[in-house]
Amino acid sequence: MNAEKPLAGQVALITGGSQGIGLAIARRLGSLGARLALCARGKARLMKAVGALRAEGFEVLPVAANVARAKDVAALVQQTKQKLGVIDILVNNAGVGVFTPAHELSEGDWDRVMDTNLKGAWLCSKAVAPQMIRRGTGHIINISSLAGKNTFAGGGVYCASKWGLLGLSGCMAEDLRAHGVRVSAVCPGSVQTEFSPHAGKDPQKMLQPDDVAHVVAMLVTQAPQSFVSAVEMRPTRKP
Repeated sequence: MNAEKPLAGQVALITGGSQGIGLAIARRLGSLGARLALCARGKARLMKAVGALRAEGFEVLPVAANVARAKDVAALVQQTKQKLGVIDILVNNAGVGVFTPAHELSEGDWDRVMDTNLKGAWLCSKAVAPQMIRRGTGHIINISSLAGKNTFAGGGVYCASKWGLLGLSGCMAEDLRAHGVRVSAVCPGSVQTEFSPHAGKDPQKMLQPDDVAHVVAMLVTQAPQSFVSAVEMRPTRKP
């Protein structure tokens, strides 16, 4: 293993990779030598992110896709395999949030959050798992949230999606560990991104996207005989 580039020769697919946490994860894995496939729904923002990463010297494949659609996911995985090679690392980071009392949610809002945050992670994992099983190795990292363990007013559908993602992660870890495939969940608290409002919080005290990227890098470079099933992240000082 190259000490400076421990992921050299590996392919990492990051969903929701055009901004915030996903972009920070892509940059960190690229710095460790991984070839990157970036997925996002918005093509313009995706290409801007890819341009920035390529300017830094990283090999990046952009694929516009909606992870909530099985056909999009199948095309995403197929294009990545054709252009870069089989996927060694999958980071399920794509997510949306609607923050309103559960009894006031529309069915459309419920479906949009659950389809992206939970169904999307399942579809992507389902699509890459067979190739990982055949090779006897692989990492699936699900970006969940402390909202998957704690409740708050207005968080009904978001919390439900992240609690579900933690349950899915744990079960998949049991399903795949015998095949050499490691599944981990990362649960950050509030992160300083444009994802959701953080009224009254000091941005300088909040977790930063690079903090989450650091944890993902740790997970995919850990010793081969063990795996970390879940990581909870909090800022040093309460924002």
